[in-house]
Amino acid sequence: MAEAAFRRATYADLEAVPDHLVAEIVDGTLETHPRPRPRHAMAAAGLAAELGHPFGRGRGGPGGWIFMVEPELHLGSHVVVPDLAGWRRERLSAEPETAYIETPPDWVCEILSPATARLDRGPKRRIYAEAGVGYLWLLDPGDGVLEAFALTGRQWLLLGTVERGETVGLPPFDAVPFPLDSLFPFDDPAAPPPPSLET
Repeated sequence: MAEAAFRRATYADLEAVPDHLVAEIVDGTLETHPRPRPRHAMAAAGLAAELGHPFGRGRGGPGGWIFMVEPELHLGSHVVVPDLAGWRRERLSAEPETAYIETPPDWVCEILSPATARLDRGPKRRIYAEAGVGYLWLLDPGDGVLEAFALTGRQWLLLGTVERGETVGLPPFDAVPFPLDSLFPFDDPAAPPPPSLET
C-alpha cells in the first residue's frame, strides 16, 4: 500500500485548533499541546517580572527591551509560540499591527514540560537558530534548572546552567542578577524539588 503524501499544515489548520490548546506549525506539521500547568505559568510570570522592570522599563537596570508572553512568531514557514520573547527596542521600535510578529526576537525562553520538551529542545531550537535569535534560555521548572545558550554562527553555545539556590546572571540579562528560586513561589528553597507532574 502506498504511503499518503505529506500535507503541510496551513494557518487555517492552526486557527481551527480549540482555544484550550497551544498550536504551532513546525516543519510543516501542526503541533498542539495543553495550556501550561500552574508551575509552568508561575515560572513564566516570575521571569517576566524579574526582567521587565530592569530591562524593559529601565527601573534599576539598563532598559532597552520589549518583552512578550507567548507571542505568535512567524519565522519563515514556521509558526511558533515561545513562552517568553524579548526584542531590543531598536529592532522592534513600533507596536505590530498584526496578531503575529515576523521580526525574530533577540532572546527566547522556553519553559520545558513533558509535553513540550521534545519540540523545545529539538525543532524549535533549530528554528530559532536559523532565524538568528541571539539567545535561548531553557527553563525546567520541574527540575529547577535554567540553561542559557548564545548563537555562535549557526550553533548554540551553552553559556551556563543555574540550579535552585543559585543566582541567575546570564547574558543577555547579566547586568541585574536575580535568584532562580524567585520563579518558584510555592517551593521551600531548602527542600528537594517535587516530582514533575507537568503536562
